[in-house]
Amino acid sequence: MSDTNVDADGLIHILYVDDDEGLALLMQKNLGRRGFSVEWAKNGAAGLARLGEGGIDAVVLDHVLGDETGLDILPCITAMADHPPVVYATGSDDTSIAVAALKAGADDYMLKGISADYFDLLAAALEQALERARFRRETAHAQEVIRQQRDLAEMLLAEVNHRIANSLGLVGALIRMQSSMTKDQVAIDALHETQMRINAIASVHRRLYTNRQVGSVQLDEYLNSLLTELEASMRDDRRPHRIMLTAAPVNLATDKVITLGLIVSELVTNAFKYAYPDGVTGEIRVSVEQSEEMLKVLVEDDGAGFDPESAARGTGLGTRILAGMAASLKCDFAYDPAHNGTRATLVFSLGEGK
Repeated sequence: MSDTNVDADGLIHILYVDDDEGLALLMQKNLGRRGFSVEWAKNGAAGLARLGEGGIDAVVLDHVLGDETGLDILPCITAMADHPPVVYATGSDDTSIAVAALKAGADDYMLKGISADYFDLLAAALEQALERARFRRETAHAQEVIRQQRDLAEMLLAEVNHRIANSLGLVGALIRMQSSMTKDQVAIDALHETQMRINAIASVHRRLYTNRQVGSVQLDEYLNSLLTELEASMRDDRRPHRIMLTAAPVNLATDKVITLGLIVSELVTNAFKYAYPDGVTGEIRVSVEQSEEMLKVLVEDDGAGFDPESAARGTGLGTRILAGMAASLKCDFAYDPAHNGTRATLVFSLGEGK
């Protein structure tokens, strides 16, 4: 089928499928005066064979075709790739035939006649069907271009995330190397915490890269990966703690996941370091619950407890990071004073970019 529906001879090529040769000659004569070139096929098999050769812009398909009907042929036409539009014609005024033809893929329906008005109406129906077909082709082409551009953008974004993750991994490795060359335990601990913060961010970009996601991350999967890494890096004979995660499957915007990951990483790290005495096995629990458009995250332990009003242990950087990240996330962040141990709760709206 041509893209313009007009061949080099300036005519629109129509295939007329009908078992009546007299009507076919009449069709050729009358549509010829209106700028159409009409070829005739006397049955469905001949019509399908001619369509297979190409070069047909539209089809006028008769209902009665000897031992078969146009409804038997129509599905074979519409199954063809980029098939020409079909105007279904019949001498019957049975509306069920029209309904069946339109459901089977016909572009229009005509009651047959031999008057000049009939051929005017048929010519108009053919032109409208050709215009709709052209619009469908242009729409399909535009959608394909959009799909290709989207795939390219996703591929480029995946590569960006890959490179960011690799770069952050390199920074983490350099920090780890620096830590191994440092004798000051305070400096070692600070470098270790910095490395874990970098890993929390890098993990988001690794997940975006490996899952080919754009702009969002499956929160439960990310937290599971993050907490597994945290436990593996911090668990030893002095701190034989376990981290338990209960999380609903929530798809969250990348910037929110990074912020939330840093908050959870800080809270879990603090629990690992301060909740339980050395050598005592403790449990650290992280849970995520979704309620309508709100997300609630809890990090808790059954250890010694924490007074947010007391002086900070260590440098106090972790506390400042928590306050800054909570403000960035626009969440309600609080400690539960009634909990036997430490329980931090943060609640925020999923809002835009969920």
